[in-house]
Amino acid sequence: MASGKVMERAMPWAPHPAPRACSCPPAALRRWLPLLAWLPHYSTQWLRMDLVAGLSVALTVIPQALAYAEVAGLPPQYGLYSAFVGCFVYFFLGTSRDVTLGPTAIMSLLVSSYTFREPAYAVLLAFLSGCVQLAMRFLCLGFLLDFISCPVIKGFTSAAAITIGAGQIKNLLGLQRVPRQFFLQLYHTFRSLGETRVGDAVLGLVCLLLLLLLRLMRAHVPPVHPNTPPGVRLSLGLVWTATTARNALVVSGATLMAYSCDVAGYRPFVLTGEIVQGLPAVRVPPFSLTTANGTVSFTQMVQDMGAGLAVVPLIGLLESIAVAKAFASQNNYRIDANQELLSIGLTNVLGSFFSSFPVTGSFGRTAVNAQSGVCTPAGGLVTGVLVLLSLGYLTSLFYYIPKAALAAVIIMAVAPLLDAGVARTLWRVRRLDLLPLSVTFLLCFWEVQYGILAGTLVSLLILLHSAAWPSMQVSEWPVLVVQPASGLHFPAVEALREAVVSRALGVSPPRCAVLECSHVCSLDYTVVLGLRELLEDFRRQGLTLALVGLQEPVRHVLLSADLSVQHFPSLEEAERYLSQEPGTQPHSFSDDSVPEPSLPC
Repeated sequence: MASGKVMERAMPWAPHPAPRACSCPPAALRRWLPLLAWLPHYSTQWLRMDLVAGLSVALTVIPQALAYAEVAGLPPQYGLYSAFVGCFVYFFLGTSRDVTLGPTAIMSLLVSSYTFREPAYAVLLAFLSGCVQLAMRFLCLGFLLDFISCPVIKGFTSAAAITIGAGQIKNLLGLQRVPRQFFLQLYHTFRSLGETRVGDAVLGLVCLLLLLLLRLMRAHVPPVHPNTPPGVRLSLGLVWTATTARNALVVSGATLMAYSCDVAGYRPFVLTGEIVQGLPAVRVPPFSLTTANGTVSFTQMVQDMGAGLAVVPLIGLLESIAVAKAFASQNNYRIDANQELLSIGLTNVLGSFFSSFPVTGSFGRTAVNAQSGVCTPAGGLVTGVLVLLSLGYLTSLFYYIPKAALAAVIIMAVAPLLDAGVARTLWRVRRLDLLPLSVTFLLCFWEVQYGILAGTLVSLLILLHSAAWPSMQVSEWPVLVVQPASGLHFPAVEALREAVVSRALGVSPPRCAVLECSHVCSLDYTVVLGLRELLEDFRRQGLTLALVGLQEPVRHVLLSADLSVQHFPSLEEAERYLSQEPGTQPHSFSDDSVPEPSLPC
């Protein structure tokens, strides 16, 4: 089976024998349509492996899509509406063979936070998020994602995992009329424990245990080697199939049980209920909403979604690119981040015409795709077609899916997002990073946007503090030696002045100083002015401030600013000169290369 061929699969983006010049598409066209790079080399072996991978992902995404619609607060069919457009878009535009686009737990939580359980808002949010993502792509603003630090991401995802998991306890226990706000949800859930439906609770726990068992089995399935006996190969293939498609297997079993009970006239479970059958109509996203109280205008809808118009596209891009980079590094190929921005943005824009809510790259389904031996993005075509077939012919069966089974699927899907060990790691590596982690984690339980914004601001403040107070190594030689550990920029001018003046001019008697600049690769104009003032302070007292180890960009800046400084190629030469040893002369940017006599230092 495919599990044994993951490590042996062909590399679609590996070098191939050079084709004839006439058959090679232009480089610019291949950059915009990456499928042109691998489609001419497509083989039957790749087709077979892509079919297996596409089927495996489809068996995972169909039950997950139904479950994530519940997390988003939308009717179940909207999860399936969101699961197929990305498959087709990524076939043409994607640069990773492993990534699958579709609904995710994180994105569903954000949708529930900003769309008020109203499908029109969710679809419009998908359209506007896609527009923002496309604008970021064409304006080259992807670098903004770099300002969201890893502790902020970890804090957000851990809080989201707890929020999503806690939100499914009510479905796991069959509780009704529980509010969606996190703290109220916890309060009402514990208050309503006496109303637990035994059938739902037992089914939910059994589904959880089965999913956990199948996940553990999946991690321990040995690879299939060419010399493996046929019987063992068949057995391992069956185990691999069952564990890979565990979500579909468990949900199908629970659905069969619920259907059997319904035929017998007994309903021990809360069911998913009626799902609209058929493919979604192709229509323009709703730019207004008619309600019983009147019409909500486009402007009002945008105001209602508020910060979601920034949070949703940013987190969507962050999650998708992180997934693509992780699997590209793991499987030894490269992705084009700008092309990934285009793929996710276009998926959301086009998806909104098929009633999709915002989607992004799924880490769990991408892992299934990679483990199944996918060779190209063509595996997504298989997934997309199967999702469309399920919408056309299987929705009547989805009526009998117990909500407890879907709750178990969601809880097992979000459990890996809770990284309990990150705090311990940060404590060992850099304790200051625990601050943005904690701020983001705690505030996300209140409002997601406040948590992400506050955590990012704390991270930026830490960054600014390190820029304003850079690390400096101070050595008490016969002369003072100050060595900045990094580049000098305008916030650091006062810190540099304080370090030099307090130890050189503020002592009795005052002494000369050396600024060791071998680690300084850039200066700005404010720093140049600060150096000019320092040099004047030293000259007024008949002392010298010398520079050592200037890099060429720094020399160019000082020369352009007409700043006359004495600089030396090495610290030893500077010390000999400042100690008045003969035979050592400084270099100077001015015409007067010989300095005025100075007092002994």
